[in-house]
Amino acid sequence: MASEQRPGAAPGDPAPDATLTDRHGARLRLSELWAASPLVLVFFPLAFSATCTRELAALQGAAASFSARRVRVVGVSVDSHASLAAFADAEGLDLPLLSDFWPHGEVARAYDAFDERKGWARRVTVSVDRSGVVRDRFSSGPGEERPLAAYRASVAALGDPGST
Repeated sequence: MASEQRPGAAPGDPAPDATLTDRHGARLRLSELWAASPLVLVFFPLAFSATCTRELAALQGAAASFSARRVRVVGVSVDSHASLAAFADAEGLDLPLLSDFWPHGEVARAYDAFDERKGWARRVTVSVDRSGVVRDRFSSGPGEERPLAAYRASVAALGDPGST
């Protein structure tokens, strides 16, 4: 997969910037998020699917460990912000969820996380430091959850959040 990555998708590359809508309808700029704290972008296929629901619940359960490291974890999918709001409400998720609905999958494409054949994001995680540089990237196959250990290693690759 690494040989097929576009610029902006690999560790050491500048992270692509974009503005996305959160589940409340607010527009958020990625560069403003990562300037405030290191950012872990969790691309996921679709709200309400079984694997995505389990993954996001696990991340929600680990939220304290991320906040202790001053790292912000956000989910990104091609669902509309209204669908993400309903999903978060139904599943009791406080994790920020961002909509890559329109232009459809544009941000997932910029991060080389979009499945053109299926029309949704693949399970790709990208960690971005406060200077906007990709520090880590990992993924899992269809229907496979990304393990929390991979997130811990990715957060460690960000180094000390106060030093970037």
